[in-house]
Amino acid sequence: MNDAIAIREREPAVSLALYHLFKWSVVAPALHVYFRGRVYGTENVPQRGKVLIVANHASDFDPPLLSSSVRRPVSYMAKEELFRVPGLGPAIRLYGAYPVKRGSADRSAIRAALQQLEAGWAVGIFLSGTRTSDARIAEAKLGAAMIAAKAQAPLLPVSLWGTQAIIPRGAKLPRPVPVTVRIGSLIAPPPLGDRAALTSVTQQCVDAIHQLHDLGR
Repeated sequence: MNDAIAIREREPAVSLALYHLFKWSVVAPALHVYFRGRVYGTENVPQRGKVLIVANHASDFDPPLLSSSVRRPVSYMAKEELFRVPGLGPAIRLYGAYPVKRGSADRSAIRAALQQLEAGWAVGIFLSGTRTSDARIAEAKLGAAMIAAKAQAPLLPVSLWGTQAIIPRGAKLPRPVPVTVRIGSLIAPPPLGDRAALTSVTQQCVDAIHQLHDLGR
């Protein structure tokens, strides 16, 4: 593989360096020591090329814990307003965040996610679209399957178990609860323009995540 292709298949070098700095100084110690984290299935994660990482979502801690567990930087959407904060915007962009405008989240998110995939990032999407109290996916959005179809990128289901208990209602500090991350097998992208296939692949991702989640600790 020549260098030009390799560069396109990875995120920017500065982002990779920042990822490892933040991971090994903050996130990995928190995951493996404070939360007694267990991670299974890392061999299923492609370390180069396009991939959409789809997961359940129950905590604000999920994005960094997920990125640390899959052993490569993961790009997530963030509110456009955050990018206007002096100093914060450039910093979170280097970490892979991309802005999404209020009121046009679907269109702008899909467009931005496709750009991130083309730039060599892994893109992370929480299928429920928001946090759920039980870490289950009750109503999955079709956005991830649509992005996968447009980019012809595989989807990688990941289960985050235990994160809903990190900060329970009324708590101000994170609790040292056990957390388990299970990474499933790659799922092929659906064909472009087939809504039934989008629905089918989305359900396949949900089923895979729930099966992993049901394995528990």
